[in-house]
Formats: sequence, structure tokens, C-alpha cells
Amino acid sequence: MNLAYRDIQHNMGRFLLTCAGLSLLLGVVLSMIGIYRGLVADALTLVRTPAAHIWVVEADTRGPFAESSRIPGDTREAVMRLHGVEQAGSVTYQSVETVHNAKKLRVYVVGYELNRPGGPSHIIEGRAIAKSHYEVVVDRRTKLKLGETLRLGSYNFAVIGLTDGQVSSGGDPVVYMALKDSQELQFDLAPSAARLEIARGNTPDNSDLDTVNAVLARLTLHASPDIAAETVRRWKHMGAMTQQEQEDILIKSVVEKARKQIGLFTTILLIVTTVIVSLIIYTMTMDKIREIATLKLIGAPDRTIIGLIVQQALAMGVIGFTLGALLIMSTKDNFPRRVVLQPEDGLLLGVAVIVVCILASGLGVRLALKVDPATAIGG
Repeated sequence: MNLAYRDIQHNMGRFLLTCAGLSLLLGVVLSMIGIYRGLVADALTLVRTPAAHIWVVEADTRGPFAESSRIPGDTREAVMRLHGVEQAGSVTYQSVETVHNAKKLRVYVVGYELNRPGGPSHIIEGRAIAKSHYEVVVDRRTKLKLGETLRLGSYNFAVIGLTDGQVSSGGDPVVYMALKDSQELQFDLAPSAARLEIARGNTPDNSDLDTVNAVLARLTLHASPDIAAETVRRWKHMGAMTQQEQEDILIKSVVEKARKQIGLFTTILLIVTTVIVSLIIYTMTMDKIREIATLKLIGAPDRTIIGLIVQQALAMGVIGFTLGALLIMSTKDNFPRRVVLQPEDGLLLGVAVIVVCILASGLGVRLALKVDPATAIGG
């Protein structure tokens, strides 16, 4: 006869209610891990989409995502002459807030040269940009549909393609457009500065618009990204980094604080879980002091009593974790930010829950072992 099972049967309502509460707590822990994984995935989406090998940026900067980088647009021609460069393309990045259907819409605009690195890697619906003006490919998170018109600055853009999962490190959906349009948009979004320059008699011409945030280069099969990047670093006013260096910068500068904060919050929740399970097991042990004393009186070994308490704690942890995991898996698509649930994370959390439950049962075990058998026949 399994004593833990019999005791749970006797107090089924309270046990299930406890498991339900524990499942919500463990579901939050699992969601925090998934949110962190989602932050990393979002941060690396834009840097991995172009499939570039080196990033040419302004000297003494860490690229267009970590800080401001502005270089002349004709840098691409110089990059193309590097040994081993197969393709190169200029890109711009900027956050834009607009209004669509009477609602605020914040997007991350990527401008790229058509048929060069920097554009969307895949289009799930519609087509790629074919004209150099007033066409955009947007991510599905913008809630825009094919054929709709999106107004950015003083221009109206036709939505001709949709992507999926293309977001910035801040979670804003990405809008792809031709490089010329994005450069004009950058200038158009600062009308007060433009009016000031015009008032001074400094009317800007088209050459002022030929500024980009980075130049992306793809190399031939046997070319070395490290050698190409080192060559660019010797140029005046230019810097360069490999794809791996760009990803490392993003994770360390953009995601590092969020990682520490989420990690701290997850640790606190696990500690809270340990305390809650300890109190619940202790309370359940207190409720059956007479039964434990009776077991001792009839000669039941200590391992039987210890097994009763530890098995109940493990049952609560396993059932609570399972229900919490099912809850998060069924609702993760409704979160405002991407939640990425990886099997190894769930496995590690499951192991942590088992360890927590074993440790938490210690308080109840200590109480049970101290019970005097005479309590069974006492008043």
C-alpha cells in the first residue's frame, strides 16, 4: 500500500488546489526563461537575416544596433574592391512611429539596395520589392495586409509583401523598403532641422542624403572574414566587425541587462517555490501527526515515513510543473514579446523542481521524525 497515494486521496481537493497554485508559479518561471530566449532570438534576427560575413561601420562604433553609425553611401564601392568580397550592400536602420487606422504603430525601418544583401530573407505572402520607390515588405506583426497603404513621414507606401518573425531587438515589427526611400525618410523625419538649415541659406542637396548606417559584405567560400575586417579597420574613419563579433556585441550590450534581470527574477521565484512547498508539506505533516505516531507505534521504519512526505512533495512538484508547462505552451503565442521554449530549458527546470521539492520536504521530514509514538494514544 502506498501511504502517500492514500493520504493524497484522503485530501484530494486541497492537494489539487495546491498543485494548481504551484503550476501558476512554475509557469511564470518557465515563461521568464522563454522570454529571455525570445529576447536573444529577436536581437539576433536582424543581424542574421542578411547572411553577411562582415559589417563595415563608422570608426570607433560597435555597429548600427548598439550605437549610432553613419558612413558615406559610396563606401560600398570600396568594400566591393576588397579581396574575397562577392556581394556588398548599403543599409539603413531607423525606428519610426506612425498612425495607421487611428492607432499608433511603431516599426523598425530597414532600407536596403535591391538585389543586394540587407533585404528580407523570406517572404511568406506577396512579392519582393521591385520598384525603387514607395513599396514596402512588412512583418505580420504590423497587422497590415497586402494592398494596404502605410504612411511614413510624408510618403505613402504600398504593402506588397509579408514576412514573419522579423522584429528589432526592441520587439518592433520590421518594415523593409528601398534604400533611397529610407534615406529620404530619415531626412523627412527631421523637418524642424531642415527648415532651420533652409533659413540659414543652406539648402540641402541629394548628396546630403547619401548616408547609410552600415555596409554588409558577403565573401567567397575560401575568403577569411577576419582578414577582410582587419583590412577595413586600417581605412581612415572606418571600422569593421565579423558576423560573430556583431552577434556578440548585440547579446552583451542589448540583452545582457535583461538576462541578468530575468535570471535574478527566476532565481527569486524558485526560492519562493521552495518556501511555499516547504510550508505546504510542513502543514500537511502537522495535520497527520497522530497518523505518523501510529505508524511509529506499530513499528513502521523511518524510511516509510520519510517516503510518505518526500513522495507527496515530488508529486506536487511534478504535477505543478506539468500543468504550468502546458499552460505556457498553450498561451505563449499571445504574449506581446516572443516566447521561445526550448526542450533543454524545460528539462533543466524540471530537474530543478525535483531538487527544490526534495529540499522543501526536509522541514516536514524533520518534524515527522521528532514525533513521539505515545502521541497516538495520548489525549
